[in-house]
Amino acid sequence: MIIKNIFEGNCDAEVHSDFLKFGKGEFKDKYLVEAKKVKDRWNIKTGAEFANYLVRKGIEKNPGKIGVTGVIVSTMPLDIPFSNGKKQFMGVKQFKVSGEVDAKEILDLMNKYPRVFFALSFVLPDYELKIKAKAPKSAKPSTSEKEAKAEFCSLKTSDANFVKEMFFDFPNFQEISVRHTLKISEMIYPKDLAKMKPEEVREQSKRKGIIVRNVLIDGKNEVRQANFEA
Repeated sequence: MIIKNIFEGNCDAEVHSDFLKFGKGEFKDKYLVEAKKVKDRWNIKTGAEFANYLVRKGIEKNPGKIGVTGVIVSTMPLDIPFSNGKKQFMGVKQFKVSGEVDAKEILDLMNKYPRVFFALSFVLPDYELKIKAKAPKSAKPSTSEKEAKAEFCSLKTSDANFVKEMFFDFPNFQEISVRHTLKISEMIYPKDLAKMKPEEVREQSKRKGIIVRNVLIDGKNEVRQANFEA
């Protein structure tokens, strides 16, 4: 998971890929997540940044056919055999998905196109996931004072191991809310910048800065931060 990797000092290719959408500046209310424990289940809500992670976690545990609805969002042309139609606006393509799909087909597509957005909903025995069937908003520096809400993805699960990974630093709670601020202070460009195409520069440039993790757990506030270069 992106945030867990950063705080464990592992700014790997996954973190780099996810941070390509950010430029220099301060980005508030990113990677929002909140949860409440109800008996032996957890009700979890998140921002759009967690969509692919939540989809992958669900289908990895449940091989075979899965009833899926939603959209797959991409700026590039895709061949999706299980798509039920496509709409396009301003270069953004939304492939509609509705019906029974083999979990392996979805995983193969996610592995092949890790930057494509999978807004897919499905219900499994211990994993009920609902994601808004639309493209996420673009990442821009914060200008509004209005507090964002974790409402793009909704998950109900009884999987304690998943909760321990999702809330890696505070896994035991009755109610928790987490929000992050990204402070990107520097863009680190490739050394052979002049010889590269613009898209190559974008792909290989790194972001350097600080991520602040603000956690409200059972009424108590905890703040942590970590440096990153990804």
